[in-house]
Amino acid sequence: MPDRQKHRFSAIDLFCGCGGLSLGLRKAGFKVLAAVDNDPLSVNTYRKNHRRTLLIENDIQSVEPVAIMQQLNLKAGDLDLLAGCPPCQGFSTLRTFNGAYEIDEPMNDLVFEFARFARVLLPKTLMMENVPGLMNDDRLRRLRRRLRTLGYKCDAKVFDAARFGVAQRRRRMILLASRVDRPVFAMPTRRERTVAEALRVLLEPENSEDPIHNYPVRRGDHVLSLIRRIPKDGGSRTDLPEEDQLECHRKFDGFKDIYGRMAWRRPAPTITGGCINPSKGRFVHPEEDRAITLREAAVLQGFPKGYLFDLARGRYPVAQMIGNAFPPKFAEHHARSLYRQLEASLQNRSLTALS
Repeated sequence: MPDRQKHRFSAIDLFCGCGGLSLGLRKAGFKVLAAVDNDPLSVNTYRKNHRRTLLIENDIQSVEPVAIMQQLNLKAGDLDLLAGCPPCQGFSTLRTFNGAYEIDEPMNDLVFEFARFARVLLPKTLMMENVPGLMNDDRLRRLRRRLRTLGYKCDAKVFDAARFGVAQRRRRMILLASRVDRPVFAMPTRRERTVAEALRVLLEPENSEDPIHNYPVRRGDHVLSLIRRIPKDGGSRTDLPEEDQLECHRKFDGFKDIYGRMAWRRPAPTITGGCINPSKGRFVHPEEDRAITLREAAVLQGFPKGYLFDLARGRYPVAQMIGNAFPPKFAEHHARSLYRQLEASLQNRSLTALS
């Protein structure tokens, strides 16, 4: 398998965040030469875990691809994979308060940084992850058109990360592009990974010395009382009699997953930036009367239990980093597909040279 071989193919990670994509690329067999991000907390976290990667802390719009090529001693066409996850908040399909779907978000246009970097680097393949809402946005059509003019064959589809070894349901768009051949997406796995399988690698928080797993949490008595009454293993606040629900919930029928418990034998819900707050979703532990910890959220995303996170700004910014990450296993599956394509192309060139 690629991850057991000496690294042969190279990659650059744009919008690297805390490093989920880079971790997946490395597991697939790629050597991540460089990564770009401008969020200080994400950069510090990335640096703790990917020490051999050239890390460029800057607004990507100010980064010149030619300068990266010079630092890495690359020529146009040398790079095997350009990958990344542009900010996705502007493509959310949740309505705004006035009922509109469109949000005027300047970061939406950052998807075009892929085309700018591709035009200079001419990598053999590309991979981009984003929310499903981008599929219906004109920016995706324009991006694909620009990539086709550079000689890339492109395809984009929406997948659920739970079908690719991730212990959570997470629908995301994956765009693959290639100058080698038409890109092929990874095949889904036969079975889904469960919350129980993901969390069994961890000690109980009180028995751990991990600062993102064992930490004090203060909740109001009314909230603690509600959590204790939620049925174990997948229960919801809607299972309670109306008089036992919080007054604000009795007056509002939406967001029924809030204060819900995860279920042991099913994948977790989508891990978001609110993943340690039970009022933000189904983030209550399946059995214990508490929200999941940061470490549990990270493991459900697919990060190894020893992955380091920078706590300099407290817990909630770390939760945001974890919630924004590209699940490493999800990235690994699709990166392996590109790896195999690059390997086949290399073998074909070798056979042609021998003939």
